[in-house]
Amino acid sequence: MKVTKAQAQANREHIVETASVLFRERGFDGVGLVDLMGAAGFTHGGFYKHFGSKADLMAEAAASSLSRSLAGTEALDIQTFIDIYVSRDHRDRRGEGCTMAALCGDAARQSDELKRAFAEGIDRMLQALVQKSPTVENAAPGETRAKMIDVLAHAVGAMVLSRACPDDSPLADEILEVCHARISASLPVSPGSEQ
Repeated sequence: MKVTKAQAQANREHIVETASVLFRERGFDGVGLVDLMGAAGFTHGGFYKHFGSKADLMAEAAASSLSRSLAGTEALDIQTFIDIYVSRDHRDRRGEGCTMAALCGDAARQSDELKRAFAEGIDRMLQALVQKSPTVENAAPGETRAKMIDVLAHAVGAMVLSRACPDDSPLADEILEVCHARISASLPVSPGSEQ
């Protein structure tokens, strides 16, 4: 039975979503095509009907999940973003969490196409954080962006370090608690609000 274009597109999107979760859980090199296609409910032979290579799928899955992360944070103020991001719940849900925290280390060793997908996703997240940041009177040009780079790098780094520890490690929680407090204390304050 011939698959319609609409069904083929739906199948492709399902493969991308499945890959996105598996890549965040296991890393790019920890997922083979047979396992990936099986998890998506297809045979591995159909992979090349949708993608030219695993590298193509990796870049598309990363771009897709980075876009979803951005969409999930657009309605949040910066403090709420930090409260959710630098948390045990986020740490423990790797496959559902932020692509940056799960895969930036892997992306550094991958193709330029994948690195471009990460750079675009990171930049869009930074732009969103800058737009949410309170305007600081007499701030130098670029100061708000520099602060949001610091906030995002600190949050992602906290998640990476915490995940590197055993699940029951007191250090895993200590990293999250200390980084959450430090990031929160460093956030710009809206004019007229008290610290």
